[in-house]
Amino acid sequence: MYLKSLGSSLAMVLLMTPDAHAATCASLLTLGLPNTTVTLAQPVAAGAFAPPATGGGPPPQPAVFTQLPAFCRVAATLRPSIDSDIRIEVWMPLAGWNGKFQGVGNGGFAGSITYTSGSGGIERGMAEALKRGYATASTDTGHVGGTAAPFLDHPERLVDFGYRAVHEMTVAAKAMIDAFYGTGPRLSYWNGCSTGGRQGLMEAQRFPSDYDGIIAGAPANPQTRLSAWNVHVGKMAARPMHAIPPSKYPMIHRAVLNACDGRDGLQDGLIGDPAACRFDFAALECKGADAPSCLTPAQVETARTVTTPAVHSQTGELIFPGLALGTELGWATKIGGPEPSPLGTEFFKYIVYKDPSWNWRTFDLESAVAPADRLDNGTLNVTADLRAYRQRGGKLLLYHGWRDQNFSAQSTINYYKSALETVGAARTEEWVQLFLAPGVGHCGGGEGPNAFDPVTALEQWVEQGKAPGQIIATRRVDGKVTRSRPLCPYPQVAKYRGRGSIDEAASFACVAP
Repeated sequence: MYLKSLGSSLAMVLLMTPDAHAATCASLLTLGLPNTTVTLAQPVAAGAFAPPATGGGPPPQPAVFTQLPAFCRVAATLRPSIDSDIRIEVWMPLAGWNGKFQGVGNGGFAGSITYTSGSGGIERGMAEALKRGYATASTDTGHVGGTAAPFLDHPERLVDFGYRAVHEMTVAAKAMIDAFYGTGPRLSYWNGCSTGGRQGLMEAQRFPSDYDGIIAGAPANPQTRLSAWNVHVGKMAARPMHAIPPSKYPMIHRAVLNACDGRDGLQDGLIGDPAACRFDFAALECKGADAPSCLTPAQVETARTVTTPAVHSQTGELIFPGLALGTELGWATKIGGPEPSPLGTEFFKYIVYKDPSWNWRTFDLESAVAPADRLDNGTLNVTADLRAYRQRGGKLLLYHGWRDQNFSAQSTINYYKSALETVGAARTEEWVQLFLAPGVGHCGGGEGPNAFDPVTALEQWVEQGKAPGQIIATRRVDGKVTRSRPLCPYPQVAKYRGRGSIDEAASFACVAP
C-alpha cells in the first residue's frame, strides 16, 4: 500500500486525518499503473464541474453538478489488449471522503462516462456517488457513442464492453484512490441499472473480489436473448396491419387495469403483481371496422406477442419473457416505430452476423438464438453461478420495475430463481435480495412510487449485517410526496393492512403472497 512507503509520523497523521492526502491531485498525472495512461488530473472546485462538450453542442448542466463538493478529477485510458481504448474517470473528494468506493454502470451499448443518472428517482451516477462522500469511477467501456458499430471486426472491444472494461476500471480506480489518500477503500460498491445491472452481475460472477456490495437494477441479461426478442416483437409491429397506434395505448392500459388492479385487494391504479393476472386482448377486438376504442385482429396478435413469453416451438425452451401487463403506456419503445429497436438490430448486424447491410426483415427468432448464444460464449450473458461471490461474503441487491417498458421484470425473477438453485436457496437474506416495484418503469419513472434509495439499504446490509426487510418508495408531484409504498423482498408483496391511507407506506406490510 502507498501508505507504507511514507514516514511513520506522516503515516500516523494520515490515518488520524481522513481528509489528508498522500499525494496532490496534479501529481497523479505521472502515476504509473499497468496498461494505463493518465490524461488528466486536476482539482475541481465545489459546484464548478462541467461535463465535456459533445459533437452536438454544449452538454446539459444538471442541477446536481452545482451541488458537488470539491474533488480530484482523474481521467485515464486503459489498454489491456492491443485493440483496447477504454476511457475512465475517477473522482475523489478533496474533503469528507467516507473511505469507500462506488463504481457506476452504463446504459444501452454504453460509449460514454456516466456522470449523472439524470431523472428517474433512483441515484446511480458519479455525481450522486460523490455527493454521498464516495470516491467513484465510470467508464465508456472502450468505445465512443451508444451504438454497436464499433464492435464490428473488433472482438477485443466486445470483450471490453462485455466485462473487461469495468474490471480494469475498478482495479485502476482503487489504485488511484490508494495513491491519493494513502489508503485504499475500506469497502467497494457497484451501482448500475439496465446494462449497468448486467455489468454488476458480471462483476459478481467473474470478479467476486471487486465489490463488497452490488446493486443490479433491471439487468439486461441474457443479452443475446433480449436482443433477439427486441427484433422479434419490433419486426411484427413494423407490419402495417399489425402496428398499434400509440393513441390506443391508454385505452389498452385502462382495460388491463380494470382486469388486474383489484386482484391484490386494493383499487389504487397499480397492478401489485402482474404475474398473477391474466388478460386476453381478444376482449378488445373490434366488432366491426377499426376504431380508437378497439383492436383489429392483427393488433390483438401484436399485443399478445409483446406480452407473451417467446418460447421455442420445437423444444419448448423459454427464449425471453414478454412485457408484463401494465406496461401498455410505454409500448412505443418496443413496438411504436417503423422498425425494431436498434438495441436488437445493431446487436445482430454488427456482432452476430457482422454485416452492416443485414436486413432485419429476414430475422427468424428461433434460428437466430442458438448461434448468437454460441458466439457470445459468456462475453455478455451472465450465468447464475454466483457461488464465489456468496462465499466471499458479497451482497447482491436486485431491483426491477414491473412497468418496465424495455423488458419484463420476469427476466430478473428468472435469474434470481436460477441463482438460488445454483448457489442454494437457504437464508437468501445473507447474500441476495430482489425487490419488484409496481408501476415503475425501466430504471425509474412510471406512474408508481418510483423514487427509492437502494444505496442506503445496501450499505446497512454490508456494514451492519441488516438485510433490507423493505425499501420505501415514493412518488412526487410538483416536488411533493403524493404516495409512498414499501418495496418488499421477493417473493413477499406489499399488502394493505385494512386501515390508514392507501397513499402511505405505513398502511402496508410485506407478506408472503
